[in-house]
Amino acid sequence: MRHAGSNARLLEPQPEVADEFALSVVEGLSRPRKALSCRFFYDARGSDLFEQITRLPEYYPTRAEAQILSAYADEMMAEIARDSVLVEFGSGSSLKTETLLARAPDGIAYVPIDVSESALASAQRRLEARFPNIAVRPLVGDFSLPIEVPPDLSGRPRTGFFPGSTIGNLTPPDAVELLRTFKSTLPRGSRLIIGIDLKKDARKLVLAYNDAAGVTAAFNLNLLVRINRELGSAIDVASFRHEAIYEPREGRIEMHLVSTIEQEISIAGHRIHFEANERIHTENSYKYSIAQFQELALSANWTPAHVWIDDEGQFSVHELISG
Repeated sequence: MRHAGSNARLLEPQPEVADEFALSVVEGLSRPRKALSCRFFYDARGSDLFEQITRLPEYYPTRAEAQILSAYADEMMAEIARDSVLVEFGSGSSLKTETLLARAPDGIAYVPIDVSESALASAQRRLEARFPNIAVRPLVGDFSLPIEVPPDLSGRPRTGFFPGSTIGNLTPPDAVELLRTFKSTLPRGSRLIIGIDLKKDARKLVLAYNDAAGVTAAFNLNLLVRINRELGSAIDVASFRHEAIYEPREGRIEMHLVSTIEQEISIAGHRIHFEANERIHTENSYKYSIAQFQELALSANWTPAHVWIDDEGQFSVHELISG
């Protein structure tokens, strides 16, 4: 992953570790309980599949959050002054952010942070054309690490934006650590606007991650396609199936890839054995009640402020104040 530090320049990525993907895959598949990091979902094909997922009828989070942003953007942006900086963590295409930027005063700076240089460049071109009076200052970086805004923006008030309930992919202790890490970018008194998926009927949750069209299955299985392509493996992708389950004790959706047969695969010179029905854990998506998330935020020294909820009570957007 790439990290934009104090000397980072616009759209200048730091070099990748060449073997990072191979090392992570081999290590994860060598565990007693096999696992792959969800951060490897997003190659070009994976990113395209995820965009398709957000438009599926079963996948409510994107629509619910968009409704909240559209209805309450004026409230969310009410405290944004002309000299403010809006920092988005994991900005991707920045499409959701346009709803906020449309309510922002002229003169603010927008700092999108993402590991994808191409996504940042595309978003910058689009946003500069639509919002000529907003300074768009992209940074290529890994938002899970401390990141500093460009030096000429360092003295200005800041608001963070972290939509999509991305924090739900982390275990609660890791989510607390990420909120603490954000403080390196959002100092005391800064605001953070963050999307959180709410607990609800388990059947609705499972359908959102196991759609009838099979797009989420293709998204999950694309991890194996990527391993074949980038690591020279010959995994029979058809011998694995997608599985999404709700784990009520943990309050999370779990995604797995399940080997339908006993088999042995070779990855980067390592032989890895699978029993029939053995799983690879690929993603968690934690769901919170409002009180649970506010308690988590307090443990990271963030003070809960406003909460906005969609009409059906499926999703929430929280305002936190950095302590």
